[in-house]
Amino acid sequence: MKNIKILIICGLVLGSLYSCTGKFEELNTNPNKTLVGMIQPSGMFEPILYNSANQWLNRTHYYNNELTQFTAFTGGVTRREHQYFLEDSRDWYGFWNHYATYGKNIDHMYELAIEHGDRSLEAIALTFKVLFFSNMTDMFGSIPYEEAFSARKPGGTLTPKFNTQREVYEFLFEELEAANDIYATNPVFLNPAMDGMYGGNMAAWRKFNNSLYLRLLCRVSGRTEMSVGTRMNAILDNPDKYPVFTSNADNATVKFTGTDPYISNFGTTTESEFTSSGRKLTQQLIRLTVQTDDLGNQVYVDPRLPVIGKKNPNAQVNPANVWKGTVSGCTDIERSEVDRGTSWLNFKVFCRRDAPATYMDYAEVEFILAEAALKGWISGGQAAAKIHYEKGVDASMKKWSEQGAFSDPAITITSADIQTYLASPLGSWDLATSKEEFLGNQKWLALFWVGMEAYHEYRRTGYPVLTIGEGTIYNDKVFPTRFGYPNITMLTNADNAADALSGMGGENDMKTPVWWSKQAIAGTK
Repeated sequence: MKNIKILIICGLVLGSLYSCTGKFEELNTNPNKTLVGMIQPSGMFEPILYNSANQWLNRTHYYNNELTQFTAFTGGVTRREHQYFLEDSRDWYGFWNHYATYGKNIDHMYELAIEHGDRSLEAIALTFKVLFFSNMTDMFGSIPYEEAFSARKPGGTLTPKFNTQREVYEFLFEELEAANDIYATNPVFLNPAMDGMYGGNMAAWRKFNNSLYLRLLCRVSGRTEMSVGTRMNAILDNPDKYPVFTSNADNATVKFTGTDPYISNFGTTTESEFTSSGRKLTQQLIRLTVQTDDLGNQVYVDPRLPVIGKKNPNAQVNPANVWKGTVSGCTDIERSEVDRGTSWLNFKVFCRRDAPATYMDYAEVEFILAEAALKGWISGGQAAAKIHYEKGVDASMKKWSEQGAFSDPAITITSADIQTYLASPLGSWDLATSKEEFLGNQKWLALFWVGMEAYHEYRRTGYPVLTIGEGTIYNDKVFPTRFGYPNITMLTNADNAADALSGMGGENDMKTPVWWSKQAIAGTK
């Protein structure tokens, strides 16, 4: 991975200095001419794909899982995300710089693709741009978009204005439309071996682009001014123009080979480092994946749980209650009690050198369609919602069944297992009293290990209902509604950042809700 990191750094330097190797005659002829970097756009694609995929894994483990209570690091005080202890220097700045860095490299790749006439990477750059900027605005709220990275261009600025989230989303939709139009021309990916996600299959990239479109429409669905129903139907009524994921074969999953430098993020991590020394599954996760009888005995388990989790081999508990979760947000004093006998993540599944990273999967598309039908954005009502929901569960189960092959012992989720789950109190659509909450809970489970998506969705829907622990004093026992702008941004672009916060109606903290969130729409804080 060192070689890939070096390429990324080179890309940053080249993007900043407008120089590179090659075409020396042009530089010698006109040394004052501002030039886009001279490397090939394909030279930027591979490090962007693999490095960003590893960053997706890193952030889902350390932040998404902790904030939305899949796991909690309760074995010490070196990580306190589940207690909402998030610092500017490591956390706010880390996320801001991550998205900005990749955004800048993607912007550079886009310019190079146009200059070299590489239509395939021109389209992919737009899709990637939407992926990163949507996550950036979802984490922070208003962000620079129109003027972002313009400093190296004529008339550009070092202090870009911030666009509102509504403005950013409109720009993102335009970029997705533009990318889809390019994909429709059937451009050729010149070096398929470089593409560790789709092997240069541009039809597959197009499906990812349009499935991402559905994700973002779902994200802003609470805002009536975004006309989500009209836009969704325009996509779904024209599958030839807007193809989307239709099976797990379409999943936007980066496949690592396990050979240096193509090693998955946790591929060299020990079990103690990864989870058993401190990071445990939570009560929230166990509550939604384990069925108990009237006496509290565990009688049935979601087939995915033994794939993603591992029973504590040292647990001194009732054999009928071997799955146990810790308390997310617990105090330091509570740790020793709540951690006793708690379950872990399945090291064998997640810490392989070739473990994959997923940007988006087919299950998510079906959950989006289920919610759309349930809420009337598309036709079909509850009957259609149930069909989409069950397809989403089926896809999620089969995805994790593939990973279950690496568990010890190996785990296979069969079609019969899936049907049993769908008939059980855990997974039955018909038995659910609140279909909206049930769907939110099920989508949360299906989004496990997919970037920051569960965190975004929780703020949009309020599901699952999370327990705010007594140890979450670092944000005054308030679930983090956003990440704050890093101090360096507040210092170097003070006026624009201040204007952005004023428009968002809050302070530069983790209590100001983002525009599309349930909190903001309800007008509560």
